Amino acid sequence: MSFPSIKIGISACLLGQPVRYNGGHKHSSLCNGMLARHFTFTAICPEQAIGLGTPRQPIRLVGDPASPQALGTVDTGLDVTDALNTYGARVAAQLDDISGYILMQKSPSCGMERVKVYGSNGYPVAGGGRGIFAAALMRARPELPVEEDGRLHDPVLRENFITRVFAYARWQELQRNGFTRQGLIQFHERYKYQLMANNREQYRELGRAVAQIGSMPLEEFVPLYFRQLMDALKQPASRGSHTNVLQHMVGYLKKTLSRPEKQEMQHLIDQYRTGVVPLVVPITLIRHHFRRHPDAYIERQTYLQPHPEDLGLRNAL
Repeated sequence: MSFPSIKIGISACLLGQPVRYNGGHKHSSLCNGMLARHFTFTAICPEQAIGLGTPRQPIRLVGDPASPQALGTVDTGLDVTDALNTYGARVAAQLDDISGYILMQKSPSCGMERVKVYGSNGYPVAGGGRGIFAAALMRARPELPVEEDGRLHDPVLRENFITRVFAYARWQELQRNGFTRQGLIQFHERYKYQLMANNREQYRELGRAVAQIGSMPLEEFVPLYFRQLMDALKQPASRGSHTNVLQHMVGYLKKTLSRPEKQEMQHLIDQYRTGVVPLVVPITLIRHHFRRHPDAYIERQTYLQPHPEDLGLRNAL
């Protein structure tokens, strides 16, 4: 399966650039190693971009966690809230060719969640908030796959994020070629089993929507479908939902596999369900059987390979 060339936005410090307030960085081995083989990174430090030097006094979030201010920790008269908000919206508009964004966790500008927000008493508020730049970016591009570097060390979240990135990139490719009803139907067909794994309820709803694709103008249908698609894919698939998809796929082989082959297949699916083997084991055997007994519908399913195999993402699921 071929994969499009993918551009990803990223916090510059994660690439080892010395842009942090103290002149340091937060070099990410994951981003600079495995992910760099497949993604072209666009590195951004929003604090530098709005004119703060390096080194510089740190900033922190203060006030209401839902709408905090970004103030200097030494000179509290330094307020860069509006500047970071404006820059986040500008980046979202200008980088229209990126398919995802990786943020630096805990940063008052880039943190995606649980960033410390200080109350009037000087103590952190429970639950924290979101970095100003990150919040502006995510408001402007709600469908864009966004994740923090720290969370990417969780294999389930990592696989989910990269699955979404490749789905987003394929959608951008479809957009460049021009939307047609037939093209959208084919796109949805390819993602049916992936949607079933991630969110069975949304899978049904999107299926009903595509079945009625002719009932509204295409320019109205496209953004509604895409928003719901990306929202559905945001929910990580579970062992149970993966097992359900595997069983559905095996149903296409019931007339072609021998009894021992069926038993072996069911045994591996059950071992995956109970956590004995990773997802890649039953997937590999299913792909082997479909190479021997091709099925045009199954061959079109993104689920069998939603991202490059050498990433090894399903080895840890």
